[in-house]
Amino acid sequence: MDATTSGTPTIQYHNIPDQPITAIVAAPVPTFQRQVRHCFGDSTPGEFPLAANPSIVLHVLTACNLDPQDLAKLEATCSFFRQPANFAPDYELSISELAALDMCQKRAIFKPMTDEERQNLKQRCGESWKLVLRFLLAGEACCRREKSQAIAGPGHSIAVTSTGVVYSFGSNSSGQLGHGTTEEEWRPRQIRSLQGIRIIQASAGAGRTMLISDAGRVYAFGKDSFGEAEYGVQGTKLVTTPQPVESLKDIFVVQAAIGNFFTAVLSREGRVYTFSWGKDSKLGHQTEPNDVEPQPLLGALENIPVVQIAAGYCYLLCLACQPSGMSVYSVGCGLGGKLGHGSRTDEKHPRLIEQFQLLNLQPVVVAAGAWHAAVVGRDGRVCTWGWGRYGCLGHGNEECESVPKVVEALSKVKAVHVATGDYTTFVVSDDGDVYSFGCGESASLGHNSVAEGQGNRHANVLSPELVTSLKQVNERVVQISLTNSIYWNAHTFALTESGKLYAFGAGDKGQLGIELVNNQTERGNPERVDIDLN
Repeated sequence: MDATTSGTPTIQYHNIPDQPITAIVAAPVPTFQRQVRHCFGDSTPGEFPLAANPSIVLHVLTACNLDPQDLAKLEATCSFFRQPANFAPDYELSISELAALDMCQKRAIFKPMTDEERQNLKQRCGESWKLVLRFLLAGEACCRREKSQAIAGPGHSIAVTSTGVVYSFGSNSSGQLGHGTTEEEWRPRQIRSLQGIRIIQASAGAGRTMLISDAGRVYAFGKDSFGEAEYGVQGTKLVTTPQPVESLKDIFVVQAAIGNFFTAVLSREGRVYTFSWGKDSKLGHQTEPNDVEPQPLLGALENIPVVQIAAGYCYLLCLACQPSGMSVYSVGCGLGGKLGHGSRTDEKHPRLIEQFQLLNLQPVVVAAGAWHAAVVGRDGRVCTWGWGRYGCLGHGNEECESVPKVVEALSKVKAVHVATGDYTTFVVSDDGDVYSFGCGESASLGHNSVAEGQGNRHANVLSPELVTSLKQVNERVVQISLTNSIYWNAHTFALTESGKLYAFGAGDKGQLGIELVNNQTERGNPERVDIDLN
């Protein structure tokens, strides 16, 4: 029954223009009998009843250009309107700007920033606290900051609990598990040397692991190199326990991405830095493979904040947050069309992928596989491009696509997450269903509906198929991680909303975190890993 038929009067919502606070508090306000809210805590330049404009909260949130999912995650009303905001008055800010600033101060990355750092971030985001809030929320959404996560690295795995405790297991020939040894681990083992340090993000490469703490410090172990080729090279020395990266001590880092021949990190201000792979200025700077100094990514992104980075085979994708909306830039090797510009040429500096504007798609999550890439749009559409071998693009064939193309087979699915590997792609829908397509080697697609030893569970899948084996866990999947390496057999993790972790695919080095018997080297069906990430 709607409001009209029930006799209930329809509520009228009005768009109210941004007004400086002085425009509201300039005129004397009569004393109200009920309790009056104060905008500035003990420092009270003026008082006003919020009931005078009931649509103000809706106006604040919609002005930040947030979608319904983002709004649902926020409080029903900003605490700015319910209690002292505890910051000095700024008479030039509108009500919506004040509320956005109050919301920013509750974000983990924003809290420790100094006033000067906050003002610099505001300037970088477009001189608006609403844009700063959108930048912070976008980064949290696509990178699972402050949340549990699992990383299926090349031969080894990393799991981070919601409280920042880190477990590792699998191959350990370079000390990449961080336990002080080079022995394999077949079960998740906590990295004890990190006690007292809360980790919020992890990245795994071949023989190397990088962890990011809530204080912005970067810890690395395994191969002592930021940029060597991943196969058969051990580095100048091995580091078997987490060590802080001294060259990054003056940069507050929130994400790291390990690609082939290079490493990239993202600062909390949205700046991208890269290590190595500077030969012929492939990433816009001239460096040596053993260079340990971070180099800023020059070019178009110097003054545009980035919320997520994704590294593939010799290329980097950057999800940028601009006043006009979200966009994707790419740089590096263009082989296979994986840079998304309609050609296969290399790019030495970040270049905007213009196809998303033509598709009227706002990217919110980006993933870089070894030879192909994928994006999820705000409207739930999925785009893929690059080398289409084994059907990893999901278009029903193995053709290459040099610009992003919508996966039409997922037109009835609203996606919220995408993960890519070596010719493999996974998509998670808003209701927790999982779809996969591409290379079926190592049973890493999860389509093992037949009994063990029967049928072909290694078949390639050219179009998205529902992973029915994950439906049987009867839990909503929130994250998928799969091996992104051309030299290692792939394995896959599925993390559920309650913090349960399921693994399948290659497990010959213990990277699944489960014991294999009878000379098994892989697991076709998802199996629960004995660890609770919540």
